[in-house]
Parts: sequence; structure tokens; C-alpha cells
Amino acid sequence: MEKSYRVTAYVRFSNTMNAFLVRLGLQMGSTSLLSVRGRKSGKLIETPLSLFVQDHQRYLIAPYGIVNWVRNLRAAGGEATLTRGRQTESIRAVELEPAAAARVFREAVRMGPDGIPPLFVSMYRHFVLSKYLSIAVDAPLEDFEREAVNHPVFLVTTAYNSPLEEGSHARQAMQANERSL
Repeated sequence: MEKSYRVTAYVRFSNTMNAFLVRLGLQMGSTSLLSVRGRKSGKLIETPLSLFVQDHQRYLIAPYGIVNWVRNLRAAGGEATLTRGRQTESIRAVELEPAAAARVFREAVRMGPDGIPPLFVSMYRHFVLSKYLSIAVDAPLEDFEREAVNHPVFLVTTAYNSPLEEGSHARQAMQANERSL
């Protein structure tokens, strides 16, 4: 039986330290700072998270279930920012359906995020993550599909803030003006 996630004093301390180190620009695997508006307060809330990369796509995965950053990201329509050091990227996170999420979730559980040594991934999976999953690491894909309902997976893409970046008519008009000069 999977356990529901509770933020302990240790988790708060660890998140504070990780956020501080990520802001400094220290490379900690694929850890970035997710900033998203709080669904109730409207304040910007920062959470250190690891990105998972598969087939040149980036994903945010909720290994502890539907926690506050997931609820806030859903309420914000998937709009947030990722920060590493001085680099900040506006993103759009699209929640995958369980069938699509299952493959990504299974690989993330098995392999862990980029840049983390396999021994640490194995220890983390055994001592921490296994408490929040109701399936084994080597379970079939169908089991991961059922599990993905409680552990959302978000596809991360770069968000375009201005119409010029989106390839709109304004961008085309601007390029035409440059050619005519």
C-alpha cells in the first residue's frame, strides 16, 4: 500500500538547501527550481525538482503523488518557470494521459534523473520512493499506467511570451520589412 506524502522538517530543510544551491548555479544533476503561482495565495512558489529527459523531451514527474506543486501547476494552466543559476526559462507543462505517462514514469523510476549516479538512484528508489508506489520497479507497463493516475507526468516545453517568438504574422511582417530595407 502506498503512503501519502507528508512534508517533514527534513524535507523542508532539504528543499531550502537545494533551492539555495540551484540558485547559486551549482550543478546537481538535472535539478532546477520550478516557480509557479500558488493556487490560493497567488504568490510565486519555488520547488526544487529534477527534470527527466527521454527521447530529447523533458518531463516533470510527481514521484510522491499529487502534491502542492502539481496542484499549483494544474491551476496555473501549466505555465511556470524553471531556474538554474542565472538562467530562467518560461515553460509550459502539459500533463500526459496515463497511457502516455506510463512509459516515461516507468523509465524515470528505473533510471532516475540525468546526472545522478546509479548507486544513489538505487538507494533513493529502495529507501524513499518505494514507500509512495504500490508497484515494483520491474512491474509491467499496464501497472505503471494505473500508477500514473496518482503520479502525474508533465511534458515540458519552452513557453513563448511574445507573439514575435511564436512565429505570428507580426514576426513575418517584421522579417519582410527587414528584407525590403
